[in-house]
Amino acid sequence: MNKAIDPIKCPICGEPNQCAQEISKASGKPPERCWCMTATFSSELLDRVPEEAKNKACICAKCASQTTF
Repeated sequence: MNKAIDPIKCPICGEPNQCAQEISKASGKPPERCWCMTATFSSELLDRVPEEAKNKACICAKCASQTTF
């Protein structure tokens, strides 16, 4: 059975990802620019995202800042 993807939780650690785009959807306010829009994510980090969550939930800043896995 597929588990529903929660777009406000990091697909790696499960903690809130603070995605500005998702917060704006929930609040009905215009979207703010999010830190992740200018961030660079390593292929190693992106490989840690479960296939079913790719392009559906943002990685949080804490996971994105980790350089060792």
